[in-house]
Amino acid sequence: MSDFFDSVWDVVARIPRGRVTTYGHIAAHLGSRSAARTVGWALGAAKGTPLPCHRVVNQRGALTGANKFGGPHVMADRLRNEGVAFDDEGNVRLDLHLWDPEE
Repeated sequence: MSDFFDSVWDVVARIPRGRVTTYGHIAAHLGSRSAARTVGWALGAAKGTPLPCHRVVNQRGALTGANKFGGPHVMADRLRNEGVAFDDEGNVRLDLHLWDPEE
């Protein structure tokens, strides 16, 4: 599991400022599309590190990991400060900001 976590952290470290990716995109990039939940566990284990975990959202752009990283307002504020736009439901505009690790 530790090797998978390390691989997740390597991908997260590459997410550009002003962009986001999803748990599923990271899992697919690492060869295990069904491991999106494990990606979430890896992000939880990264709490307190300088990794930009706030740039990982769910498949709809929702800030589902926000409670681990200071709450939804902190995560949203960090993304807004990077120029990330949200829709009326509070989800990241994936059409504008999605970064695919395969790029």
